[in-house]
Amino acid sequence: MPYVDRQNRICGFLDIEENENSGKFLRRYFILDTREDSFVWYMDNPQNLPSGSSRVGAIKLTYISKVSDATKLRPKAEFCFVMNAGMRKYFLQANDQQDLVEWVNVLNKAIKITVPKQSDSQPASDSLSRQGDCGKKQVSYRTDIVGGVPIITPTQKEEVNECGESLDRNNLKRSQSHLPYFAPKPPSDSAVIKAGYCVKQGAVMKNWKRRYFQLDENTIGYFKSELEKEPLRVIPLKEVHKVQECKQSDIMMRDNLFEIVTTSRTFYVQADSPEEMHSWIKAVSGAIVAQRGPGRSSSSMRQARRLSNPCIQRYTSRAGECSTYVGSHANVPS
Repeated sequence: MPYVDRQNRICGFLDIEENENSGKFLRRYFILDTREDSFVWYMDNPQNLPSGSSRVGAIKLTYISKVSDATKLRPKAEFCFVMNAGMRKYFLQANDQQDLVEWVNVLNKAIKITVPKQSDSQPASDSLSRQGDCGKKQVSYRTDIVGGVPIITPTQKEEVNECGESLDRNNLKRSQSHLPYFAPKPPSDSAVIKAGYCVKQGAVMKNWKRRYFQLDENTIGYFKSELEKEPLRVIPLKEVHKVQECKQSDIMMRDNLFEIVTTSRTFYVQADSPEEMHSWIKAVSGAIVAQRGPGRSSSSMRQARRLSNPCIQRYTSRAGECSTYVGSHANVPS
């Protein structure tokens, strides 16, 4: 799902048909920056790329005239939507239907353009009325010719709808929803609880690499990719003291960062969205509680009951009591 990063930009992964009419969609990381009037995409989250890495593509928001569902235009491309930009149509694929709806809404809200219907006889340069859920508002527009195509842009900023939009930036802030951001292939092993890609920090070089993580009833391991059979490392759950959102994310300049604290090392792992981060925290914490079985302590029992609550809690090391997201953990030398 799209989310708001620390720079107040809307971000997330999508698949895009970079070569027009090729039918080949490539996964890219998109950033919608209204302050820079641009919609750009990279090979991966720039936080995971070498410093100074260039973007793969970019579109000025003023060139985008409409964003809409493309199910009828591309019936074979699931969760597909289209951006009309000048003489080019950009087809993109979302992760699911909800992701599609949210991206279409935030993009249309960002461009703030109402395209006149073909039947409209009124010139595009005249003032066009824009209808909101709570009434009408007059907004003036101007027409520019870009590449032989008329591009309609507003000449004044539109005031915020008093009743609000169905989807705004506040609704995109670190949701506690646990819907998976990735939809990986169903694992063949029924004991696997959760699997998917995250980015982790190396123990020696402190570089960040994308790895395929897999959680089962007793361990959490990571692979070079989902095609690999042998894991790069396996962490027994009995060695994991806690898993929680990382408060050092501000120092590391990382969004959606959580930590797996073990006896010998703290693993720093970055998910691709707030939803996915919370999903991993809940899954690993639940697996740890389940592994302890009937003989677990009273504090573990309290933890198990609290984990059933959608709101993920943290626990202090003193008495297992619930606390708010407090404290940070230094990386233990490996």
